[in-house]
Amino acid sequence: MKSTGVTRKIDDLGRIVIPKEIRKNLGIRDGESLEIFTEEDNIILKKHSEIKKYEELSARLSELIENTFKINVIITDRQKVIATNLDKDLINKDIDKDLIYLIDNREEFVGRKDIYNYNSYVTIVPIIVSIDSLGLIILLNNEEKELKNLAKFMAKILSDKLNI
Repeated sequence: MKSTGVTRKIDDLGRIVIPKEIRKNLGIRDGESLEIFTEEDNIILKKHSEIKKYEELSARLSELIENTFKINVIITDRQKVIATNLDKDLINKDIDKDLIYLIDNREEFVGRKDIYNYNSYVTIVPIIVSIDSLGLIILLNNEEKELKNLAKFMAKILSDKLNI
């Protein structure tokens, strides 16, 4: 475990402030959930990814889309790739700042883009649950055809599952 040299006092309600620099380095946003674990006399905080619980569903969904439509799929949470029918080495790879921007701003993208060294025509749609954007559906295709409706359909399946 890496020491930061930072100490904080617990207030009378049991709260502790995580320093801004640590939150920034770990990509923890205001309002984001953390999981709390204990190990001997240590308290461990871990970023919580709601969509990560549905990795199996995401993997099955991407496989179904590939088999049915012959389209490559990448599904992300707010930080990493959680499912893909492309190279399995992409799983758990960090997403780049352009993709984080699309998540944070709930924006869609359609056009040619290099995604993990796959330069192809892409359709990117955020996965939105309630008011929070939890990740992305990324469809990669060699042909220049818009797949926004398919991507929105996939995002809807996952967001409905997450919105319970």
